[in-house]
Amino acid sequence: MGTNYEQIPLDYTPTTPEELKLSSEQFYQIMKTRRSVRKFSPKNVPFEVIQNIIKTAGSAPSGANKQPWTFVVVKDQNVKSEIRVAAELEEKISYTGRMSEQWLKDLSPLGTDWHKPFLEIAPYLIVVFKQSYRIDENGEKKSNYYVNESVGIAIGMLITAIHQAGLVTLTHTPSPMNFLKQVLKRPDNEKPVLILPVGYPAEDATVPKITKKSLDEIMVVI
Repeated sequence: MGTNYEQIPLDYTPTTPEELKLSSEQFYQIMKTRRSVRKFSPKNVPFEVIQNIIKTAGSAPSGANKQPWTFVVVKDQNVKSEIRVAAELEEKISYTGRMSEQWLKDLSPLGTDWHKPFLEIAPYLIVVFKQSYRIDENGEKKSNYYVNESVGIAIGMLITAIHQAGLVTLTHTPSPMNFLKQVLKRPDNEKPVLILPVGYPAEDATVPKITKKSLDEIMVVI
């Protein structure tokens, strides 16, 4: 058995029911303006901002606190270009053969296609990898737990932190995406999950006029 963690007091500030309601409403008003953006400005973003949003993602809960994630920040223009070429190759194959007619029909209103210029234009790409297992100090394989769930939670917090910072992003999932492992020289225990371009929106950026499901459609009270 491992050594138990030292127990420390919870850092928690009590709040009134009124403060809870106000805080939750204010945060909802912020987050409901979040949108997936496909047109980015090349304007530079302070690297400290990227560090802070990744630290936020790294604070996510995970199975047995194993934190089975790696966030690869790509800022080198040549590497971004290499990723774009490889991603567009896979995307073109998907749009012209892999995707079902229904899938293409569902994507059509969003105006997406296999061209992904944002992969070069956004000042940063954050490529999220999941660690299927870990390697200990002796070079032995050790288990991670609830890897998909843990990484999914961390990605949600990462997207939230990006929006809270005043930046925009897009969840890009070229499939298959094993090319990312080769381009970014990641170890065997890591598998790519998605790419998040991060930056400011282009001045002429637009987004589709869509709606979200109502509370009654997504919440069940028993």
